[in-house]
Amino acid sequence: MSDTPCPASAPDPAPDLAPAPSSSPAPELFTWEFATDPYPAYAWLREHAPVHRTTLPSGVEAWLVTRYTDARQALADQRLSKNPAHHDEPTHAKGKTGIPGERKAELMTHLLNIDPPDHTRLRRLVSKAFTPRRVAAFAPRVQELTDRLIDGFAGRGEADLIHEFAFPLPIYAICDLLGVPPEDQDDFRDWAGMMIRHGGGPRGGVARSVKKMRGYLLELIHRKRGDLGDDLISGLIRASDHGEHLTENEAAAMAFILLFAGFETTVNLIGNGVYALLRNPEQREGLQSSLAAGETGLLETGVEELLRYDGPVEMATWRFAREPLAIGGQEIAAGDAVLVVLAAADRDPERFDGPDVLDLSRRDNQHLGYGHGIHYCLGAPLARLEGQTAIATLLTRLPDLRLAGDPADLRWRGGLIMRGLRTLPVAFDPRP
Repeated sequence: MSDTPCPASAPDPAPDLAPAPSSSPAPELFTWEFATDPYPAYAWLREHAPVHRTTLPSGVEAWLVTRYTDARQALADQRLSKNPAHHDEPTHAKGKTGIPGERKAELMTHLLNIDPPDHTRLRRLVSKAFTPRRVAAFAPRVQELTDRLIDGFAGRGEADLIHEFAFPLPIYAICDLLGVPPEDQDDFRDWAGMMIRHGGGPRGGVARSVKKMRGYLLELIHRKRGDLGDDLISGLIRASDHGEHLTENEAAAMAFILLFAGFETTVNLIGNGVYALLRNPEQREGLQSSLAAGETGLLETGVEELLRYDGPVEMATWRFAREPLAIGGQEIAAGDAVLVVLAAADRDPERFDGPDVLDLSRRDNQHLGYGHGIHYCLGAPLARLEGQTAIATLLTRLPDLRLAGDPADLRWRGGLIMRGLRTLPVAFDPRP
């Protein structure tokens, strides 16, 4: 669940890239080739145009921030607003830019689109659900879900780890956390599946899924007012009933973004992470040996390295300059859109030794995979728990896990913010 929401796959990025000569042409961005492996293009940008103005596929012009130091500064800079009202878009493009939150939709007033003091108020309410104690108490349920999902395909000897494992695990977990009754969770899985397959666009099946989800959440809030439990939605209701002034639309929007951002980042963490391990067998075998010995240290540092190496969020969600400012020596005009490229910053050789090498034992690893500053991902502790549990259980129960098919046939989901595989076919010896 990152500072977020919403492209096909090839072998892992090449080992450390030497700086491109200044005469080399600028890379073409946002093509399918770029989506397959964006890291060489990001290396070029870091070297030659670290704060780079580009036209996105939607037609919006935005600045891409690619160096670690600049990215970290921008993520914490209060002069960069999260509110799309600060975007100085051309008159002819009003309402057509595809910037999340620019439409006055009921589900769009949430933590990713607002600034203090509203952001401070809402974050304080929701942060109660993600305390270390509460996340730790949720660990047995995450393990139960993980084992149940693996049980569903372990006897076959093959599976698609995205659709059969990485996708359902966090959706069921976040539904439990929100307080969605078990009998309704498959509906959420269907609605979320439509959005993750087709992105956050305003039309067609996605719009219908958003409308159904909003209607359900509002109805659930009404129901829970008469039967409060120990879940997050009940907590939001209690807060609104005790002077926090949380409207029902705000509560529904908060539940929506926690569900959507919370599950998609974890889908990608598990999918990208397992794929990276399958492509780096020495690292995977080292982790398996560590787990077999009952040690957890390498698992913990390993998940952090997977977040850095090919994390679930490629770019942090939109920011807009409230006033003229400079980032990395580049002047940014008031109203300009800014996208911090987490994937580029986390491969910056000025910050990380051997940045294009997967090293599960990496210690100096202050990656930006879950953001930085006041918009740092609230659900990071839960996502880490799910990622560690999922990866450890897969490697322990299916030790001969291997990629099925040619890596060049894999595809990444289209989008701007998130980075994740559409499918991840694997094979293994069938087990009871």
